[in-house]
Amino acid sequence: MSQKKIIVFALCLAGLLALQIKFILPLMQDIAASDLFLVESKDDGSSIAISNEMTNIAFTHCNSYISKKLGPEISASFASKPTNAWSLGNYEYIINAQLELPSKDGANATHHYVCRIQYSKGDDLSGINDIDNWSLDGLTGIPGL
Repeated sequence: MSQKKIIVFALCLAGLLALQIKFILPLMQDIAASDLFLVESKDDGSSIAISNEMTNIAFTHCNSYISKKLGPEISASFASKPTNAWSLGNYEYIINAQLELPSKDGANATHHYVCRIQYSKGDDLSGINDIDNWSLDGLTGIPGL
């Protein structure tokens, strides 16, 4: 490669980097800081664990989903309340809890799971007990699911 091509390549690379730093990144920051992604709801997020009616119902629906996925042949024993529950805002919750599942050697093994679930009807809380109004967005910590 000739020295002229290397210089042109370096100048083009520097120009692209300057374009990104001066124009593209500030534009992306303005878009992210705008109200474009803002969702207005009565449910505020919290960085600390909470326990309220909605987190208790979300916990119940997570357990129902897990029971359905495990099937009738596996008997799971769920905790009476979640270990932790967080509201992400807009009726979306993260539930951390434990359950006991029978292991291959016959003894019960305790598993800690995390469930991310969202109520889909927004501020209309009339259907919170109907599992069809909830969507499970993620589940981890249970082997085989």
